[in-house]
Amino acid sequence: MKEFLFVYRNDYKAAPRPSAEEGQAIMKNWIDWMEAIAEKGKLSDRGNPLGSEGKVIRANNIITNGPYTEIKELIGGYTLVKADSIDEAAELAKGCPILEVGGNVEVREIAAM
Repeated sequence: MKEFLFVYRNDYKAAPRPSAEEGQAIMKNWIDWMEAIAEKGKLSDRGNPLGSEGKVIRANNIITNGPYTEIKELIGGYTLVKADSIDEAAELAKGCPILEVGGNVEVREIAAM
């Protein structure tokens, strides 16, 4: 079985700003979706949401602030799953709650070094 990375992206400016109650309902959808993957024995790591601050390190050790909110899509988090193929991993991603709010899931195979 192979491992795949789900990268969650959303339009930074169009992302919903839920109330506390709506935020709890959204989080429950995420937990339910990940538990369904785990019940199939396909969840490697629940991953985590990513914070809004960061640094970008470039050649010659140049460090700048990032990520840049002027970009359209912002990476919001990740999950690791197990699947026999990228097609199977993509099927698992179809139920992701981010799709309900206009976001997307990038599915990438973890390649061996």
